[in-house]
Amino acid sequence: MTTTAIHIPPVPAAQRYGRLAFWSILAVLLAWSFYPAEIYRAPLLVTDAGNMARYASGFLAPNFADWKLYVSEMLITVHIAIWGTFLAVLFGIPLSLLASNNVAPVWVVQPVRRLMDACRAINELVFAVLFVVAVGLGPFAGVMAVFVHNLGIVSKLFSEAVEASDPRPVEGIRATGATKLQEVIYGIVPQVMPLWLSYGLYRFESNVRGATVLGIVGAGGIGQLLFENIRGFYYGETAAIMIVVVITVAVIDIISQRLRKVLV
Repeated sequence: MTTTAIHIPPVPAAQRYGRLAFWSILAVLLAWSFYPAEIYRAPLLVTDAGNMARYASGFLAPNFADWKLYVSEMLITVHIAIWGTFLAVLFGIPLSLLASNNVAPVWVVQPVRRLMDACRAINELVFAVLFVVAVGLGPFAGVMAVFVHNLGIVSKLFSEAVEASDPRPVEGIRATGATKLQEVIYGIVPQVMPLWLSYGLYRFESNVRGATVLGIVGAGGIGQLLFENIRGFYYGETAAIMIVVVITVAVIDIISQRLRKVLV
């Protein structure tokens, strides 16, 4: 019986030093943030577990007396996520192209990227407060909050897909005398469309979860009911609302997975 030796190529020195630098920087960052993040309080999760258990026991008897109201408000939350995601994708496509180095010049790319950074950096709740002041209470403020925040996220994801696309089809189309717009439409978009669809569906799933809390500031949906019941110590009602949210998110996740298999 003969054995075949497996040859493992040596790791280049530059790669070894790069890995060492990465892990060293990570260790320094973890040590630097240990006390500010109060990680030293982790033992309280064990020593005060009894307090957590007593508090959590109040959620063990869900009260579904107003389940129709919970479902109705949850559907409004889904509607907010649908429109917020749609608008983010609709406006994110042209902005992602303008933020891609292989499509637009640097003097266009950098301002667009900084604008998208600002959209991503500000949380949906902050945007929700601003739009509640601007357009009043209700789901429309939630739609706009989801839209603006996700515009930055979608544009970033889409632009990375564009920059990772194969340049050879674009070069072939350019050789025929096509315009820059034709290069994008026929050379880049067909390559990145599967990724764009996948990213869009994933963001919709995330937005359903994110939109559940926008009602806290009056931006519509089930968040307002959830906040009121938590603030009033109505544990049974709060548990019922959370179950409705979990079931809705799970159903949307299953549907989204099926759609990705069909579309991507």
